[in-house]
Amino acid sequence: MFDRFSWPILAALTVFCLAGCKILPTPTEEDRAAAANTFNPDKMVEDIWASKVIPYLNEKAGHFAEVNALAKSDAKAAGDKYGNPKKQANSPWTYAARAEGKIVASNTQSRAGSIDVDVDGDGKADLRAQIGPALRGTALRDVLDFVNFNEFTNQIDFAQYGKAFNTYSDKTVLSKLPREALDGRTAKLLGAYVPASGNDLPLLTPTEAEIGPAP
Repeated sequence: MFDRFSWPILAALTVFCLAGCKILPTPTEEDRAAAANTFNPDKMVEDIWASKVIPYLNEKAGHFAEVNALAKSDAKAAGDKYGNPKKQANSPWTYAARAEGKIVASNTQSRAGSIDVDVDGDGKADLRAQIGPALRGTALRDVLDFVNFNEFTNQIDFAQYGKAFNTYSDKTVLSKLPREALDGRTAKLLGAYVPASGNDLPLLTPTEAEIGPAP
């Protein structure tokens, strides 16, 4: 039983507890729908990677030497065949390509890791493939003809979506590649690249990548 001295203490504790509690409103159907529709580019990419992205690139990609030769002579023809004909008019062409050759140089000291690959056997690099973890550009997003800028709320969301492709490629493919003694090994790649600028090599962002054993 509580005596007359206990009641003031209990009353004070009750007030304290009530003051520290916050009653939250019950979510409405609109609230739940808004939460479900929150923009999540990483989840969006994960949902289409195996079912749409990889099949698209496998069907669209040509051998790098053929794609690059056509791109140099007729960028639009190469884009129509190996790229995204539905791209925005002022956007540069991006091409789907597969490549196989020998690694003649590598950079694994930087977070923007890369390998330079000789695909024609002349001992000189023909392309540079990104191996992460930091990947530049939005080639993977831009080469897909089923990605439409107008479906995004703004440029920021579209940019984040492009970055999400790089993040997913690094997480599922590139982070599993070896990092030691790469020079002289073979590389087999599938991905998208942008044409070279000046003396730079064409920069390919892989969606599939294999590196052979050390020679």
